[in-house]
Amino acid sequence: MIRQLQQGMIAPAFRTVDLYGNPISLESYRGRKVLLAFLRFSACAVCNLRVHHFIGRYSEWQRQGMDVIAIFESPEENMRRYVGAQNAPFPLVADPQAHLYDLYGVETSEEKLQATMADANTKSFVAEAAAAGYALTPEEGSNFNRIPADFLINERGIVRLAHYSSIVTDHLSFTVIDSFAAGE
Repeated sequence: MIRQLQQGMIAPAFRTVDLYGNPISLESYRGRKVLLAFLRFSACAVCNLRVHHFIGRYSEWQRQGMDVIAIFESPEENMRRYVGAQNAPFPLVADPQAHLYDLYGVETSEEKLQATMADANTKSFVAEAAAAGYALTPEEGSNFNRIPADFLINERGIVRLAHYSSIVTDHLSFTVIDSFAAGE
């Protein structure tokens, strides 16, 4: 079992590049708040809907001193085709080997995926994603059993909230994210 992060821990440092080859270093975000979102794979309809919602809130979050980094367990070529088509104003990171997922203790769980399929609310999430233009699309070689996680990291690099999803559709609420961004 991979060790999960807890509130009050220092967020593990990492260096990588975004979808466009720009360097990304968690250290470079010191002095700003960060929403670090680990999503599933780049064709995931629910994950694309989540990014769509991030884009809608991003300018307000920026004004409040919060940045977003979204990580997908997909190769760059798939990301360009799927989630990259949204032209997000924040970094999208390809992590096909799941190195960052492992660093942050983000799990893979067939049981949680099955619980997602059995959850009564899943159909409404899928319908909302479809209405926004994100269809259920298989992605060659993707880790279908990946479970998302969200981390709110403060200006000093300390994890203020680590949210490991109980099912695929369980994300940190926008009420909590908005409050963190606003400094509440």
